[in-house]
Amino acid sequence: MRRLLIFVFVGALTASDKSPLVTAIDSIALTVSDLDRSVEFYSKVLSFEKVSEREIAGDEAEHLVGVFGLRMRSAKMRLGDEFIELDEFLAPGGRSAPPDARSNDRWFQHIAVITSDMDRAYRWLRENKVRHASPGPQRLPDWNKNAGGIQAFYFRDPDGHPVEVLAFPRDKGAEKWHRESGQLFLGIDHTAIVISDTDASLRFYRDVLGLRVAGTSENYGPEQERLNNVFGARLRITSLRAASGPGIEFLEYLAPRDGRPYPADEKPSDLIHWQTRFVGINAAEAADDFRKVRSAFISSGVVGKSVIVRDPDGHAVEIAEKQ
Repeated sequence: MRRLLIFVFVGALTASDKSPLVTAIDSIALTVSDLDRSVEFYSKVLSFEKVSEREIAGDEAEHLVGVFGLRMRSAKMRLGDEFIELDEFLAPGGRSAPPDARSNDRWFQHIAVITSDMDRAYRWLRENKVRHASPGPQRLPDWNKNAGGIQAFYFRDPDGHPVEVLAFPRDKGAEKWHRESGQLFLGIDHTAIVISDTDASLRFYRDVLGLRVAGTSENYGPEQERLNNVFGARLRITSLRAASGPGIEFLEYLAPRDGRPYPADEKPSDLIHWQTRFVGINAAEAADDFRKVRSAFISSGVVGKSVIVRDPDGHAVEIAEKQ
């Protein structure tokens, strides 16, 4: 049995002293207003394949999701080896995303879709009239040892959710992103979240969940400002990984520090809602650990074999036992 997690926070226990609470990121879920429209967009524009669709309602779903009287349509979509879930709440309706949302607001989350050819990907996205969030693809400068040569572009899906298209130079990224496949869009490298304090987020994702730090960088300059469309952007970036699946990337804005906090009254039916679903060893053990570190619960506790909580900045995290 693993030691009490309270010791993590006073320095007596490190992540290496215990087995990880999670083994993989299974999928990244986002709330949409029209499931059919979103399925068509992700299928046509980004080459995702719909692998399943279901309708969800009833007492167990209400206790897991934390929304009373819900009825949901959910589609699971695959790109390469990775998955997203698109969730439409038929009831109750949720709130739209703020029209003035910025990339440094702390409810920001995106998926990073890898492309084999940024120039061709950008032409394709323009042909499909996506809404720009960046003015165009940006190449990060070579002086940045850990990020130099990466090309990236932000745009928005039909509900305004940010999506990143990313191209790695030969010396960066996982080996699988450099295999010849003939495909324009290859898979999801990571999901990125804006956070307020890297150390606090590490205590949650590294010390509680058991993810490992895979890389760090500090990004700034005109290319980064244009990518995020935030003037003066200077970011502390930390990448974490589980044993398998896409990673999770912290975006801490060292400047400007005026990003708005996650709304305290946000619900999973609201269109700013994203949820990262981890595969875990034991949901009851996870719930105990979350209580010890005083995480806010979205679910009423362990429901079935899953539990959903919020991270230190309010991002939703689900731990589900592998079926």
